[in-house]
Amino acid sequence: MPIPMSSRQIADDLSDRIRAGEYPAGTRLPTLRELADLYSVSVSTIQRAQELVKDRGLVVGAAGRGVYVVDR
Repeated sequence: MPIPMSSRQIADDLSDRIRAGEYPAGTRLPTLRELADLYSVSVSTIQRAQELVKDRGLVVGAAGRGVYVVDR
């Protein structure tokens, strides 16, 4: 059984996907549950990963609406 990714590894992967254009500017990221299923981790791990991506300035959160990729 593979070892689950850490929040930092997930943040790195999400950042790479954003920079590669998989999630273009203005795009809403998948929900926490969807990302947790995608990476096979807990929702809390995804929350930590999203905070790291926010700290990198790649996404912003809109209360009750989701997390969106910023226009760089």
